[in-house]
Amino acid sequence: MGQAKRAEIRRGVHSRIRKKVSGTADRPRLAVFRSLNHIYAQVIDDDSGKTLATASTTEKALMGSTGGNIEAAKRVGAELAKRAQAAGIENVVFDRGGYVYHGRVKALLDATREAGLNKGEAPAEEKPAKAEKKAEASEKPAKKEKKKEKKDEE
Repeated sequence: MGQAKRAEIRRGVHSRIRKKVSGTADRPRLAVFRSLNHIYAQVIDDDSGKTLATASTTEKALMGSTGGNIEAAKRVGAELAKRAQAAGIENVVFDRGGYVYHGRVKALLDATREAGLNKGEAPAEEKPAKAEKKAEASEKPAKKEKKKEKKDEE
């Protein structure tokens, strides 16, 4: 039995996600598809089976020098949020499509939040987490020194 291809693995992960995530009229699903050169996003009401808003880097208005980078994903996210709000949508359920929540996928979602979708959620901030790790790292050597001092005293 051979190894599964990356695309097959992603499809399996996406099918597991879709078992749990579905869009309703109140809170539709924001689905993302990422190819090598482009990124596509759409807001879907799964109950009625209708697409409510779409945006992708294949559109002339959103096309830059390339569609396969983080800046392009941010442009698509901001435009999708505008279109969704014009359609009367304020909150969405995010469907990452089996992709890791990192890079272009994360940039697209953060751009939609900054543009006004899911106002209750704040964009993920990495700086406080890094600061906490640095604080913990600086405490560890101090603990080791205290242990050495105790051993020397004994």
